[in-house]
Amino acid sequence: MRKSKEITKSVIHKTKPRGVSDKQILYWAESILLEQFKRSNFLSSPEITRNFLKIMFAKETREIFALIFLDNQNGVLGVEVLFQGTIDGAAVYPREVVKAVLDNHAAAVILSHNHPSGSAEPSQADQRITNRIVNALETIDVRVLDHLIVGGSEIVSFAERGLL
Repeated sequence: MRKSKEITKSVIHKTKPRGVSDKQILYWAESILLEQFKRSNFLSSPEITRNFLKIMFAKETREIFALIFLDNQNGVLGVEVLFQGTIDGAAVYPREVVKAVLDNHAAAVILSHNHPSGSAEPSQADQRITNRIVNALETIDVRVLDHLIVGGSEIVSFAERGLL
């Protein structure tokens, strides 16, 4: 009972409960958001996707590349990390993206990756790989709705910038 009061008190006063690490909090937040994300059944707003990705990438110290698989109505079929890299890059292979899309029976995808440096600005390499993936997925009639880059709390959308 004492622990419950401490957690309630910390939530009200926005302090972290004693004995709970930042890593545990991020794990719980990611688990909760993933379940809400999947249960939402469709992407009703870009903000839902942004919030989910901020939490998903928050604990990462190296670059990771993930896909959000969608059905014809933009219902979320799943989320998968396909590639992991170093602190400043990840090797991404369009062939593996196509394979994952087919395995998940997706009609559309949202590409995403993080920049552990904290800057969400897309690089020339980000633009090139996005174009290669878009071209590869066009051959199997799968749409790329966006490519989101997360850098700290900032997110850059290729779709919003007209880069897709």
